Amino acid sequence: MNNFKDLKVWKLAIEVAKKTYLLTKTFPFEERYGLTSQMNRCSVSIPSNIAEGCGRKSSKELHQFLSIALGSAFELETQLLLSYEFGFLKEESFVPFNLNICEVQKMIIGLQKSLNLS
Repeated sequence: MNNFKDLKVWKLAIEVAKKTYLLTKTFPFEERYGLTSQMNRCSVSIPSNIAEGCGRKSSKELHQFLSIALGSAFELETQLLLSYEFGFLKEESFVPFNLNICEVQKMIIGLQKSLNLS
């Protein structure tokens, strides 16, 4: 599965990363080395690991990289929740973005299941 750019999950993960960067630009300046940096890094990790897994030779390796991408998606969701709790995001920004992240998580899990490694 070398053509990762055709995967809907990769495309949505790219959108999540772009939205993350836009959202974190609104965070307080003192968070640039805290949540801002952490959220930006893990958001980029999601599509990056999907792509890297697609470049591997076996389904088992792809599954492993999808697991890493999924972990990053859950990490990003946690950081988004914290950002909302700290008041860095308003509900109208938080809710749809959280839904996007959850959709990426579901799609990664679905792709993992389709690999039939059990």
